[in-house]
Amino acid sequence: MIAVADASPLCYLVLIGEIDLLPQLFSRVLVPHAVVLKLLHEDAPAAVRAWASNPPEWISVEQTPNVISRGMEKLQAGERAVIFLAESVKADIVIIDERAARLIAAERGLSVTGILGVLWEAATRKFVNLADAIDQLRRTTFRCSPALFKATLERYGTRSV
Repeated sequence: MIAVADASPLCYLVLIGEIDLLPQLFSRVLVPHAVVLKLLHEDAPAAVRAWASNPPEWISVEQTPNVISRGMEKLQAGERAVIFLAESVKADIVIIDERAARLIAAERGLSVTGILGVLWEAATRKFVNLADAIDQLRRTTFRCSPALFKATLERYGTRSV
């Protein structure tokens, strides 16, 4: 299963110590070069910059054209690159958290998930404790509605953290 990942899910998986879930869930993980540049930005957390400066062998960093097509004008370069790369390699899934990018990717026929979907899938395969992972995620700057955290836990069968 081929996945193309955006910066936000990679960043937060690094911060909560669960980045190595990706090669357990996907046979290939592709990341556009534009996303790596965002992870290396001076505003990114030090742990994320360190990880991105020497990505593991299971990450394939890919060049993509910086093209803006109709309907994608408001997306950041990394989000556009994720969508273009996913389309070009016929990826099975796009891992992206930003709402606008998720909607556009889905409109273009791509299968989409975010960090919570990755954690949920990993939990169903017994790779991670979902409640603990979400608790760690809540301790970062990751933002989503409390209802989404709750719905993810309830979907898995866990009441709360």
